[in-house]
Amino acid sequence: MPTTVAPIPNRSPEDIIALRRQHLNPTLSMSYKQPLKMLRGAGAYLYDQDGNAYLDMVNNVCHVGHCHPAVVAAGQTQMAQLNTNTRYLHDNIVEYAKRLSATFPSELSVVFLTNSGTEANDLALRIAKTYTQANDIIVVDHAYHGNSPTMIELSPYKFDGKGGRGRPAHIQVAEIPDDYRGRFRKDDPEAGAHYAEDLQRAITAIHARGEKPAAFYCESVLGCGGQVVLPKGYLPAAYAHARAAGAVCIADEVQVGFGRAGDYFWAFEAQRVVPDIVTMGKPIGNGHPMGAVVTRPEIAQAFITGMEYFNTFAGNPVSCAIGLAVLDVIQQEHLQAHAKQVGDFLLQGLNDLKQRYDLIGDVRGIGLFIGVELVKDRNSLEPATTEANTVIEFLKAHRILLSTDGPYDNVLKLKPPMVFSLANAKEFLLRLNQALSSVT
Repeated sequence: MPTTVAPIPNRSPEDIIALRRQHLNPTLSMSYKQPLKMLRGAGAYLYDQDGNAYLDMVNNVCHVGHCHPAVVAAGQTQMAQLNTNTRYLHDNIVEYAKRLSATFPSELSVVFLTNSGTEANDLALRIAKTYTQANDIIVVDHAYHGNSPTMIELSPYKFDGKGGRGRPAHIQVAEIPDDYRGRFRKDDPEAGAHYAEDLQRAITAIHARGEKPAAFYCESVLGCGGQVVLPKGYLPAAYAHARAAGAVCIADEVQVGFGRAGDYFWAFEAQRVVPDIVTMGKPIGNGHPMGAVVTRPEIAQAFITGMEYFNTFAGNPVSCAIGLAVLDVIQQEHLQAHAKQVGDFLLQGLNDLKQRYDLIGDVRGIGLFIGVELVKDRNSLEPATTEANTVIEFLKAHRILLSTDGPYDNVLKLKPPMVFSLANAKEFLLRLNQALSSVT
């Protein structure tokens, strides 16, 4: 007799919460004061157990839209044919490596595949240490690069947060280049270069330990730091400091890559630099677990030490079929240009709201990666953390899903699926206006 798959019970949210508390990781949080039970997704929307549609403005994982039919079909078709490891020859993996590397500057041409952004950043660390034969790392304050033990050590967002053990000795933390509330502000045309000078302090501290820097990690737009767009000239100057000390420069594009930046396919391009290593995750597989590292040939060659990098699942035919479908959708649906158009519209609308509400201290972003920082006072910049979370709950009540970020949890972070439309943007701006009116 054919095998039958047991049906999953349709439980109430309360029962699910009780079972989570009984059986799941106890550190796993839930969104909102009253968590939502979602049953399906389509495009820019999630649908709850009662069929209510929620506009998703925070899920940059489902990059080309929830359950995009082309991506789903690619995975289903390949899963029905073959899924195995990369020690067998298969067209999908080489086609994907070819297509992915073609989106980068020509200097970046060698692809390593992983299962997540965390794995990608972890592998980038191994590669950098092998190439430089050095150990110490420079990161940017409040950065988050992943959840593995080595990435927790590289993430001030974690090691300086609740439950963290503080900065490890081999990690140096560079000042966050925040030109809204940092030392150097938007009115300083050299703010980027000034912030980059702090890398020299970090390098000096590494040398004082008798060590050398292996790598400088930096997100191309800072996510957990508060959706901070790097000041002009920051990466060119920071990379120059790092490379002069022998370090390689790693661009973390896990949140902001694949056309989200609008004017650029990769957000590092906005700074007119070419990194030595780029890491990817989240949107690469539209929700399918996938990640990648792209680097220069000479760096990849130095990784040949006799110890093979083999990953059972990374680069399997199903993952690569899904990754290829994502690239096809981005291209054929012109989603990079769409991110530019809708992102510019959102930024204009948010700046208009800023003129009306003193609660909005700063609006910043690039493409469909935008931050709105709320403050109680525009002079003191006192964070409006309570108000930000009140806005989030107001929007949730009106079926718009958003979240907060930043060191003070006062930045509304906008990073919706790339199919987020002008009509969606207008709806959001209308509801945000109502939310701001209700809390001021």
